[in-house]
Formats: sequence, C-alpha cells, structure tokens
Amino acid sequence: MANERRYRLGDLQLRILKVLWARGPGSVEDVRRGLGRRRRPAYTTVATVLRRMEADGLVQHEAQGRRFIYRPAVSPDEVTGGMVDDLLERLFEGSLSEMVCHLLSRDEVDAEELERLERLIAQRKGTQP
Repeated sequence: MANERRYRLGDLQLRILKVLWARGPGSVEDVRRGLGRRRRPAYTTVATVLRRMEADGLVQHEAQGRRFIYRPAVSPDEVTGGMVDDLLERLFEGSLSEMVCHLLSRDEVDAEELERLERLIAQRKGTQP
C-alpha cells in the first residue's frame, strides 16, 4: 500500500474514467456522449479535462487523423484502491475499524450484508477458506 498511488479525482474526472472503462477508447465527443444527457459538459470542457488527466497519467491518447482517441491509463481497481486509501488516511487517520464503524452506523445494514461482512472477516482471519 505504501507505494500505491493515491487518487483525488473530481466528479467529472471519475465520470470520464468510468465511460472509458465501460465503453473502451473514444474521442472527446464519444466520451462526452457517454456522460449522459444530464449534466453533460461542453465539448471544450471534456477536451480540457482529458488533457489534464493525460498530464496526470490517468489517460493516454493516440492520434487517428485529426482526432485524439483516449483510453484509460489506470484500472478501476487502482483508482478505487487509491481513493479509498486516501479517504481512510485523511478522514479516519488510517483506522479501518473506525471507518467500518462509521459506515455501519450511517445506514440500515441488512442481515445478508452483515453475513457477507462476517464471511470476509473470517476469511481475512484465516478461519474460513
């Protein structure tokens, strides 16, 4: 975990990555259309964000004629892990138990979800295959 990158992505950056992960490589307009009709940013906004994301190592592009085709340079697991690690450190000072306690106290957790959590803990302890 020490040498994993921590990600602090804005909403639009994360939405763009989700489009690229789900649909595969695409042009600025492809990505823009993939963002849906609601809250769809302007073409220039998406192009600017993609350029910044490329500078940050989140996406890469190749030229196809006059168009740039973008693809993700990071996996969903890398981003999820990095964002959760950052959240854990910043809000809970690295205490996983505090984070879990907070999450369990916030919402109703049904019996099925609790059983799943118990199985995960048992697996981690090595008491269950």
